[in-house]
Amino acid sequence: MKQFYNNSSVRPLFVASVLAALLAGCGGGGDGGPTATGASASKLASVGGVGPAPVNLRSAGTFTILSKTGITDVYKSAIVGDVGTSPITGAALLLTCGEVTGKVYVVDAAGPLPCAINDATTLTAAVLDMETAYLDAEGRVSPDFTELGAGEVGGLTLAPGLYKWGTPLLISTDVTLKGGPNDVWIFQVAGTLDQANGTRVTLAGGAQAKNIFWQVAGAVTLGTTAHFEGVVLGKTLVAVNTGASANGRLLAQTAVTLQMNAVTQPAP
Repeated sequence: MKQFYNNSSVRPLFVASVLAALLAGCGGGGDGGPTATGASASKLASVGGVGPAPVNLRSAGTFTILSKTGITDVYKSAIVGDVGTSPITGAALLLTCGEVTGKVYVVDAAGPLPCAINDATTLTAAVLDMETAYLDAEGRVSPDFTELGAGEVGGLTLAPGLYKWGTPLLISTDVTLKGGPNDVWIFQVAGTLDQANGTRVTLAGGAQAKNIFWQVAGAVTLGTTAHFEGVVLGKTLVAVNTGASANGRLLAQTAVTLQMNAVTQPAP
């Protein structure tokens, strides 16, 4: 599989490597992983990783699934972490208590019983933070990679950095994100994001789902039995098809639809 790097000159690469070594002690990429150059190397994460600064989720980062217009579910799903929906009524959160290992937040007395927590204040703050995080990710400038693969990244190995597409993004075959534990990826997608059935997003070199951000203006669809990694910041629908799994967070400004899925919050 291919690995992608910016076509920078040798001198910026050398400077970036020195900076990464000074900050991380043994290189920002970690464990021999790829080192981003150019724009991302000039934006080393404060903890010594390569790539842009991570998106601050604030209180939205306490949720595995957060939605503004509801969470539907085809039984039985398994969600590890907190879930919530706001401002829509809790009656639109269709997960049962036994499907959630965590807290279930709603804005009123409706919602799954006996586990639903009526806490509109917490949810209002989390939704605002989710929207702010989306705008933060969307507003990042100077991408390292633009229109990579003409919107098809299946089969590729992606280094840390800021990626931008003005088109839909397709994951038609397995894709690997390779980097160290502090490295950061931000994917800016102006269209939809579609992951094909049975495909996998795989992490290598110590990369962590908490440092991967998918900012998507259109609908996000995870195909049947597919596996996904990272934090989805969706402007609209996040649809998780039958048997698909995700290690990360699904933060949607409309609905999240589940069908017998496993969704687990990323390691802290």
